[in-house]
Amino acid sequence: MAAKQKKLLLLGGLRYLLPVIKAAHRLGLYVITCDYIPDNIAHKYSDEYHNVSIVDKDAVLALAERLQIDGIMSFAVDPGVVTQAYVAEKMGLPQVGPYESVCILQNKDRFRAFLADNGFNVPLAKGFGTIEEAEAGTKNFPLPCIVKPTDSAGSKGVTRVDRYSDMKAALQVAFEHSISGRVIVEEFIEKQGCSSDTDSFSVDGALKFVSFSAQRFDDEAANPYTPSAYSWPSTMTAEQESYLTSEIQRLLSLLRMKSSIYNIETRVGTNGKPYIMEVSPRGGGNRLAEMLRYATGADLIENAVKAAVGMGPLDIGQAPYQGHWAEMVLHSEKCGKFDRLEIDPSIKDNIVETDLWVKPGDLVKAFNGANDAIGTLVLKFSRGEDMMKVLNKPQSFVKILIS
Repeated sequence: MAAKQKKLLLLGGLRYLLPVIKAAHRLGLYVITCDYIPDNIAHKYSDEYHNVSIVDKDAVLALAERLQIDGIMSFAVDPGVVTQAYVAEKMGLPQVGPYESVCILQNKDRFRAFLADNGFNVPLAKGFGTIEEAEAGTKNFPLPCIVKPTDSAGSKGVTRVDRYSDMKAALQVAFEHSISGRVIVEEFIEKQGCSSDTDSFSVDGALKFVSFSAQRFDDEAANPYTPSAYSWPSTMTAEQESYLTSEIQRLLSLLRMKSSIYNIETRVGTNGKPYIMEVSPRGGGNRLAEMLRYATGADLIENAVKAAVGMGPLDIGQAPYQGHWAEMVLHSEKCGKFDRLEIDPSIKDNIVETDLWVKPGDLVKAFNGANDAIGTLVLKFSRGEDMMKVLNKPQSFVKILIS
């Protein structure tokens, strides 16, 4: 008798799920997607779609039980991570970690408190449930600070505040983007070099693959805190990376995490202290896991799919970077109609992949968040200094023309 085909439920329908669906199909899985946006692109590639909100834990649980799924993932979809953990725990499916631990990781308020309670380097931070409470509680908060929702991703609702007179407006924006109705005000850690935002992987709670990137920003963008490029290796020293790796492992052990891909943000402050800023048990957006497969050969996506449905063994281990790699997030400085993408011929041989998501005449938005990206450019360089020439002045090499 043939073995029953395993079913994988993917939360969300973003473009970043396409390589996950491809990997799942390659492994012989039946893929189901769900969210409340039927036109999302991933639904065109899944085997089945259901219109259920991914933040409604009990509705997703009811769907999962009815469909008798074998695994659940919220890859690159931050709002679904808690739901994923809830359903997995209730149904006895393979888990990234305990539901309570995932709730701590996914709530910036609770996460900062957990780090502080357990002796990690952590910025000063306070959480609030109302604008009035936040205004009263931040009158003497050290500036500059960052104001953000406790539960949003993609830089939505994030504002840097340099003057107390700007605090109320920043709080209003953060509350507008908060799902839970809570925001966090956090000491701004001036960074040494570039901050890091990239993916890693644990097997049975042990870090098997860890990476650090150089995360870059466009000062001219509508939201200068939305990442506009990434490069590997990072700007950190070997000692700083080693310290952060040890602290990330300590964190995963304290939270009793299991087998999972993680999107991890870290930075080194000008005070010399390395900080863990965010850890989410999901793949990152902006194709980060795909970039790591290019750069190292490690397939975090396929292993994450296997872990989600309990397929073994997982084949993941540390691997060196093969050259210097960069990903540019294609975006527009202003709203308008897309005309064309112009790439300087001098970097033609460095381009590994051009992934453009719009066509001439399509309306594009100014770059306020990750969802305003219009594509990605993957580049490889043999020398770091050649890569830096491009990343330091990206507009000189890559132009998005808007009419």
